[in-house]
Amino acid sequence: MQKDCSLGKIEKLKSRKQLGLVFNAGKSFLVFPVKVSFLIIDNPLDFPVKAGFGVSTRYFKKAVDRNRVKRLFRECYRLNKHELLDYCASNHLQINVFFLFVDKQLPEFANLQTAVQSTLKKLIVQLEKNKKDKESKVNNG
Repeated sequence: MQKDCSLGKIEKLKSRKQLGLVFNAGKSFLVFPVKVSFLIIDNPLDFPVKAGFGVSTRYFKKAVDRNRVKRLFRECYRLNKHELLDYCASNHLQINVFFLFVDKQLPEFANLQTAVQSTLKKLIVQLEKNKKDKESKVNNG
């Protein structure tokens, strides 16, 4: 059976309140050209992973260019999100993730796809590390 490769409305991170929490209380890391900010949510959401995408106006002055990068970004995430979704579902995690494109040049689809794949793998490693840190605090505390 083929997996669902859509990126529906319930999977998108759009709430200003949730976005503020991701940037203020969340953790972040950089896998060039993608900066990732994420926050593990305690209260249940309607979907295990909510994702948002952004591009800086500092590097891309024209909205056409910003929209193109975001469109490519969403497409790369849509095609590669299954590993992250499976990990979050199996560990009963709810996370909000925001991907920010930080390069100064328009990306090629293939290059962005490899960047998103490595970013998602590193995100899973970060979530695993966070899970182990919580377990050690519970056992020691």
